[in-house]
Formats: sequence, structure tokens, C-alpha cells
Amino acid sequence: MSGTVEYDSGDVELDRPVTVHPLVYLDEGETTTLGRPDIDAYVILPTDGAELVRRLAAGDTPREAARWYESTYGEEADVAGLIADLGEVGLLRPAARGPVSAMDPAAKDQAAKDPSGMNPAGTDSAAGAPAGEGPVRWQRFGKAVFSPPAAAVYALLVAAAITASVLRTDLAPHYRHIFFSDYYTIVELGLFVGQVPLMLLHEAAHALAGRRLGLRTRLSIGRRLYFVVLETRMDGLVVVERGKRYLPMLAGLGADAVVWSTLTLIAAATREPDGSFSALGRVALALAFSTILRMVWQMYFYLRTDVYYLVTTVLGCTDLHGTSVQVTKNRYNRLRGRTDRLVDESVFAPADRKAAQWYSWVMLVGYAVMITSLVLAGLPTAYQFLSGVFGRLTGDPATAELADSATLVALNVIQFGIVGVLAFRARKARKSTLRPLSE
Repeated sequence: MSGTVEYDSGDVELDRPVTVHPLVYLDEGETTTLGRPDIDAYVILPTDGAELVRRLAAGDTPREAARWYESTYGEEADVAGLIADLGEVGLLRPAARGPVSAMDPAAKDQAAKDPSGMNPAGTDSAAGAPAGEGPVRWQRFGKAVFSPPAAAVYALLVAAAITASVLRTDLAPHYRHIFFSDYYTIVELGLFVGQVPLMLLHEAAHALAGRRLGLRTRLSIGRRLYFVVLETRMDGLVVVERGKRYLPMLAGLGADAVVWSTLTLIAAATREPDGSFSALGRVALALAFSTILRMVWQMYFYLRTDVYYLVTTVLGCTDLHGTSVQVTKNRYNRLRGRTDRLVDESVFAPADRKAAQWYSWVMLVGYAVMITSLVLAGLPTAYQFLSGVFGRLTGDPATAELADSATLVALNVIQFGIVGVLAFRARKARKSTLRPLSE
């Protein structure tokens, strides 16, 4: 049986062992992350608290575990409260109503070191998969995709694309590549349709890199306002050794680099005899440029991007973003002399507080990257769209061009209209939830 168990700290039988699901453990100094990969339920406990869970998993009764904790650490532990919390997140099995079996103390000590037949890293010593799970689908494929020979092929592709862009500068990323057609409606719809599978490939790379490690990663399609959003869940990554987390985090960015390289080489290989780009080449360059923009977006350090999660993993931080924002606010308030608005930074985790002293400045670099990309790509693209549409509507265009411009205007008006309606509904819903109940 699996799932959440209703435990109340006042109802815990202190002389009856609790049954703990097979768990994985990742010791990280002062804290230990533990949980169940089969349902992606994890908790972070102080190391002594995790040792207490190991005792319970080894067969100690709550009373025995409490005595062991007091003799080891010199203080009392709220074992009943811990059991209630473990049951709430689904780490305990329903209580069995049978006779209490005894376990040899030496066996308990061994089981506490290696609960549920697992090695200290929390994986099955024979199969290397998280304990309590069956085979993970696509694991072999993930290993093949991220194997050394495959990495060599990717590196050659990127090197070839960079070389081609240097030798023929018209292949280098430029905002004019977006306009692969004279009809703006085709450009807008083509970029939208073309980017969806490329974004899916980005997220699939994350998922496969996780599957390669035996994690049950999940790829889902969500929505932000009216935008389609692709998301990858890798909850099990929290119990993977820190050094092995980097590839799953950077896999999406690596996939984008390979996509850009492939599209650039397609454009180079399909040139017309006169040296101009073919229709396929123009589309490839348009998608390549939009892929570059998504890669640049990863450098927006003020957001929680893939690069941000990489930095937090390397530094062992828990909420570097929130801490950095508060450090920046404190710095600003000190400059203004508003000491009454300062927040005590000692409430943040030591690793977060230390890294935030310099990462708060890196976040400002992210704003600089955003402004630069806006100036070099966003504004020129918008200007070309607007000037082209305005010129057609006010001049004497052909019927097809007039219809194209009118369609483009209508599409964008509808988009902004949908945004406005959804924003209004969301604001109205928030107000209704905050409205006090009438007596």
C-alpha cells in the first residue's frame, strides 16, 4: 500500500514499530534529504532527525528510538510528532495490527545504517535503481543520448555551425532572419508552430537526462494565461549526488545549442545556386534565431532559469533568489537611509546569505542582458513589423498584402484582448477570496 497515512501525534503507539516505506537518503552535511522516488515525496531533515528515521525504519519502536536519540544527542526528541509528519507526506505504511516482533539490537544497528536492504546512497545495490521502484522507461535511451560518443557528435555539430557562421556571416544570428516570408501572418504563425516542437525537445532533454539516472521524470503541458507551457518535473533529483545533477539541469540548454547548430547547417546546405537562401533555409534561420533568443533568456539571472538552478546546486543553496532579492532591497534601503525597512538577513540559510552578497549583483547583470537583447533584437523586430504593417495599411498595397496586415493586426488585438480578460478575471477572483464574510 502507498499514499498518505493519517497519523496524529497523540495516537502514536510508543511500543509498536511503525512501518516505513523504502526510502532513499542523501546526506549533505548538516541536513539529509530523504523520501520516496515512486511517488516523488521528499523531506529535508537535520542529520540527527534523519538518523532517527533510520532507526524507525530499522524496526525500533518510537520509545526505543526516543531513548536512542536522548542517549546519543543528549536531548529529547518529539518522535510522535515526527511520525505524524512522516505519515502526512506518505512515507509511512498504514499501521499493521499484529503481534510486535522483536529484532536483535545488532541487527537494528545494521538496518539503521542500511534500511530496507539499501546501500547508504539509497539505491538498490544490485540494480542501481531507487529502492522500491520497477524499471524506469527510456533509461537506456537516455544513456545513449547522453553517452560520450553522442556528446562528441553534438560538439562537432556546434563547432561546424560556429565555423560556418564565421566564414559566411549571413548565417550568423540576426533579427532579420525572423522575416522568412513577405507575409507577416505567416511569419508569426510559422514561428509559433515551429517553436513548439523545439521547446518540447528542450524539455525532453531534461527528462531523458533524469531518466538516465533512473529518475521518474515527467513531461507535461501547462498554460500561463493563454500561452502553452512545457514543463519537466524532476523531483527525484533532490536525492541524487550533487555532481550528477548538473547534466539534467543543463541538458535543455545543450539541446538548444544542438538545435541551433543543426538549423544553421541546414540553411548553409540548402543555398540556391546564386548563394541566396532557399525557402527551407530561410525557415531554418528564423527558427535558429528564435532558439538563440531562448538560450539568451537563460541568462536572465533575475529569473529562476536552468542556469539559476545550476548555480544553487553548485553552491548548496536553498532559496538564493529570494535571499538575493532581499539583500538587494536592504542595500537600496541603506542607501536611502531607511533603516526601518531593513530585514534581518540572519533568518536566511548561511549558504544563501553568503552567496547572495555577490549573486545579487549578478541578478543586475541579468537585467543588462535582457535590455541588450531587447535593443538588439526585440525593438528592431517590433519596428519592422509595425512599420511594414502601417505602410501597407496607409499606402496602396496589393489585396493579399492588405489582407495579411489586417489579419496580423486582428491576431494581436485578439491576443491582448484575451490577456486583458484573463487578468481581469484573475483580479476579480482574488478580490472575491479576500472579501470579508457578511454577518
